[in-house]
Amino acid sequence: MSAMQFGIFTVGDVTPDPTTGREPSEAERIKATVAIARKAEEVGLDVFATGEHHNPPFTPSSPTTLLGFIAAQTQRMILSTSTTLITTNDPVKIAEDFSVLQHLADGRVDLMLGRGNTGPVYPWFGQDIRTALELTVEHYGLLRRLWREPVVDWSGEFRSPLQGFTLAPQPLDGVAPFVWHGSIRTPEVAELAAFYGDGFFANHIFWPASHTEQMVRLYRQRFEAHGHGSADQAIVGLGGQVFMRPNSQDAVAEFRPYFDNAPVYGHGPSLEEFTAQTPLTVGSPQQVIERTLGFRDYVGDYQRQLFLIDHAGLPLKTVLEQLDLLGEQVVPVLRKEFAVGRPDRVPDAPTHEQLVAARRESSATGAADVSPSAAGRQGEQA
Repeated sequence: MSAMQFGIFTVGDVTPDPTTGREPSEAERIKATVAIARKAEEVGLDVFATGEHHNPPFTPSSPTTLLGFIAAQTQRMILSTSTTLITTNDPVKIAEDFSVLQHLADGRVDLMLGRGNTGPVYPWFGQDIRTALELTVEHYGLLRRLWREPVVDWSGEFRSPLQGFTLAPQPLDGVAPFVWHGSIRTPEVAELAAFYGDGFFANHIFWPASHTEQMVRLYRQRFEAHGHGSADQAIVGLGGQVFMRPNSQDAVAEFRPYFDNAPVYGHGPSLEEFTAQTPLTVGSPQQVIERTLGFRDYVGDYQRQLFLIDHAGLPLKTVLEQLDLLGEQVVPVLRKEFAVGRPDRVPDAPTHEQLVAARRESSATGAADVSPSAAGRQGEQA
């Protein structure tokens, strides 16, 4: 796998196709998501990630179930989440689910933790949205211990204490899945990622580039301040959103009705305004390449780029065509161009194999824990 990882993420929305009025069933949408993941591997992408939602019109309420099914039908691609709700999920259950998934997928697993953006979810799972940040910090502190300590004694504010708890199964090869912390607008999440030396994923869809630049800069500065390496060794991921056709005018004309009626940003700014003010790119593969390469100008060299391509009612056939364009015309160029001028000290995106190798090295030297930048450098030497 190259220094950078490229892939797609889905939010799993069930949305009527605005050009036909047809709405897929939940079963159709779930099966379509599996087909999209399989196609992503087929065209050479590195990562497939799913969101987590517990309310209509979304289907991915059980990400690890979906990813386990996909794991059985893929061989190479990393399976991840584009949000695992650290606030409303119990850390014990997160630890168990992802340990099982690690074993099933032979380590091709990581996850992105986030708070989610749907307020009603909190009481559904017995939590209070007013304590979201405190929940995030406490739950993640426990999750880290569950993956790293054979016996855990723990007490906190938001769940019952644990006495002599042992996680079963233990993480594959004794190495926890790599964790990204995802956020659109919360500096405290960037700080949490930096404190632990984890990855930081900027959603990079609905906000202008200047906002993403500010969040990533904060994370990099704090990563260095916490002693995990230099700022340019911090592990950064970006979201993105594209729609392509060989002719850019065709792309704009075809995508416009989907944009105008999208559940999240429909009936707001025009497509032209939105593409000018955010990283959404609608046009030719070459335009997507140029826009994406420009991300490095304001976040620096980074490790993971994920694209959203299957939302707003786009039919499966169209999404699979988007994947063909990504795999054949866009990602090969991005891999080559992003490697140009990339300093040797910038780590690769972490993989299970790199984390295992770095853990062995740290055990040999007596180091306490493995930083992601160390794991990435281990990958460069492998």
